[in-house]
Amino acid sequence: MTATERTVVLRRAVASDAGAAAGVWLRSFAAALPDVVRPRSDDEVREYFRHVLVPLRETWVAGAAGAGVVGVLVLEGEELEQLYLAPGWRGRGIGDRFVTLAKERRPGGLSLWTFQVNAPAHRFYERHGFAAVECTDGSANEEREPDVRYVWRP
Repeated sequence: MTATERTVVLRRAVASDAGAAAGVWLRSFAAALPDVVRPRSDDEVREYFRHVLVPLRETWVAGAAGAGVVGVLVLEGEELEQLYLAPGWRGRGIGDRFVTLAKERRPGGLSLWTFQVNAPAHRFYERHGFAAVECTDGSANEEREPDVRYVWRP
């Protein structure tokens, strides 16, 4: 186990984590997907985390000593709904740990959507055994951005 893995703790989110988790999402989305138009304002994203994701979904955060919340994972049924890391915390194994946790929580399988332009996400999920099963033109998502559905089955 690396020093980062020892200092980062994955835990269920509580109400007081909503703002920090939304901040991770906002910074990560801006860094990874600068050309994807978000249909919701920063304040609407924060409200969504506060009133929907944290209280109503299975939401997990990665907390780092001295840095606070640096990652967020949201599960809804068999859907891996959100997995975002603060930009400076990518490449440290936290995403791998989140996927392992998601597979443990959903041993029957998982599915997720990611944008077609997000090649790093494609590589990440494929490395973790997910397979692309559907591509769309984006007409069914809020961003109107072409996307890809990935599925993992044990």
